[in-house]
Amino acid sequence: MWLLSLQGAALGFSAAASPGPFQAYLLSQALQLGWRRAWPAAFAPLLSDGPIIALVVLLLTQAPAGLLRGLQVAGGVFLLYLAWGAVRRLRAVTPAPASTQHGLLKAVVANLLSPGPWIFWGAVGGPILARAWAQSPAHSALFLIGFYGVMVGVLLALIGLFAASARLGPAFTRALGMVSALALAGFGLYQIVAGLSG
Repeated sequence: MWLLSLQGAALGFSAAASPGPFQAYLLSQALQLGWRRAWPAAFAPLLSDGPIIALVVLLLTQAPAGLLRGLQVAGGVFLLYLAWGAVRRLRAVTPAPASTQHGLLKAVVANLLSPGPWIFWGAVGGPILARAWAQSPAHSALFLIGFYGVMVGVLLALIGLFAASARLGPAFTRALGMVSALALAGFGLYQIVAGLSG
């Protein structure tokens, strides 16, 4: 039974530590807003993954292939929007502080429109969760607790590290912010191309 929790923890660490659009967004928020304002965005998967898990487990396996491609294109456009916003904030003389709720909402949307959670829950997490649920609801709960406990913990640590790097001076912060914005734009363009060519 505890093996499911360890499996969830290992997958949660991998999901949080792997570079992706959601991580790029979190790190840009950490650089621009500091860790206190960026931390709530690390909890976005707890809000957005529920519908993803339900849809993947119940419907996505029988849905037309165009659904995931359409999701990729929409996610790519949203990531380009986030990248443009990050660049505009970097160019501003005195950037306007964003509210914590607004940052969390953007993180939820970024995670919902990113193909990563859909692919993960469709290919890896969904089958594990379905098998765990067949054993008992407690088994599936242990898997989810292990997964999200470690994932959110690693995301919070990454936010803290990036926010701390802001103390190295404005030039360093701007350079890291530009790298985050370019990463968001790169992931966005990749998603659009993959969605349109798939």
